[in-house]
Amino acid sequence: MTAKPTRRPANPRFSSGPCTKHPGWSLEFLAGAALGRNHRSNVAHAKMQLALEKSREVLQLPDDYLIGMVPASDTGAMEMAMWSLLGPRGVDVLAWEAFSADWVTDIVEQLKLNQVRSILAPYGELPDLSQVDFTRDVVFAWNGTTSGVRVPNGDWIPDDREGLTIVDATSAIFAQEIDWSKIDVATYSWQKVLGGEAAHGMLILSPRAVERLESYTPPWPLPKIFRLTQDGVLMKEIFEGSPINTPSLLCIEDYLDALSWVESIGGYAATMARSDANAGVIAAWAEETPWVDFLAVDPATRSNTGVCLKLVDPDVLALPAEQQAALPKEMAALLDTENVAKDIAAYRTAPPGLRIWCGATVEKSDVELLMPWLEWAFAEAKRSLAKAA
Repeated sequence: MTAKPTRRPANPRFSSGPCTKHPGWSLEFLAGAALGRNHRSNVAHAKMQLALEKSREVLQLPDDYLIGMVPASDTGAMEMAMWSLLGPRGVDVLAWEAFSADWVTDIVEQLKLNQVRSILAPYGELPDLSQVDFTRDVVFAWNGTTSGVRVPNGDWIPDDREGLTIVDATSAIFAQEIDWSKIDVATYSWQKVLGGEAAHGMLILSPRAVERLESYTPPWPLPKIFRLTQDGVLMKEIFEGSPINTPSLLCIEDYLDALSWVESIGGYAATMARSDANAGVIAAWAEETPWVDFLAVDPATRSNTGVCLKLVDPDVLALPAEQQAALPKEMAALLDTENVAKDIAAYRTAPPGLRIWCGATVEKSDVELLMPWLEWAFAEAKRSLAKAA
């Protein structure tokens, strides 16, 4: 029998989104929000400008790249990019988990583009990156949020590419090294590695992406919240603190606080290091634990944010598929009831398993305290299934 641990993580929030707030966060940090003010007012506009300036500094964006605030979280930013930019070239779209598969659906079934190649891989694997044709536009997620599989680096993307690279970076940015010279469009939301609030997205554009926007008009109608140009000219005000629609000034204050926290701990390098350290705790534990393994097949592609695990215990694998799926769900439910870990079941369309967020706002000490609880929950859930059988 596995003994029940006595020490719990100080913070049981291991959700993969919205993710936990940064250590020490308090509602008091939002006291300076420009509440009840028109978002075009000087004070509100200054806060949005500051958010963009801080983002640029922390991300170390090239001087000629633009960054703007857009509606509808990372999803809205990706939709805006695809509907505004795709069409003049063929498209290679890569998918190996749930959210990247959504971009395949939009490109193939909604935009109905010609000359689309869907380059796919099952959960746990990456597509064959050597198949990608960079004379075409390329759409992919840097980190597979629901599979725990990421691209290892940007070396596979040529500097002399002809098409644009459009990248969903929401669960990678602030945690993984990104070579901006390899990316023409990047999107993210505040709710992931920064622990900010959802609903707002960020859109980063290279000069090549801006040139595409100003030289190409999509043949389909674009709703207001997707429009980045007017009369063929980029609406630069979007990238200067004047968003398309009314943002939440409370959420912006929270974003500013999150960026200040990143600066206070040492910037982007520090958030990457914290994420690596958290994921390293799980990697060391999994190496010594025979009943669990990473969903990511290749260690070089393992995510350091949304860490996805599968059960490989022979007794479990011998069970009917329904019972195999039930066991990690039972583990997650037990740990939730014990107030040890919240929201760590695998994504609803992913293979059965666990998904533990290890982004920078999570404390390493909490991940360390979680590991013996996983041992206990596995033993309890396995015993419960055996009794039921």
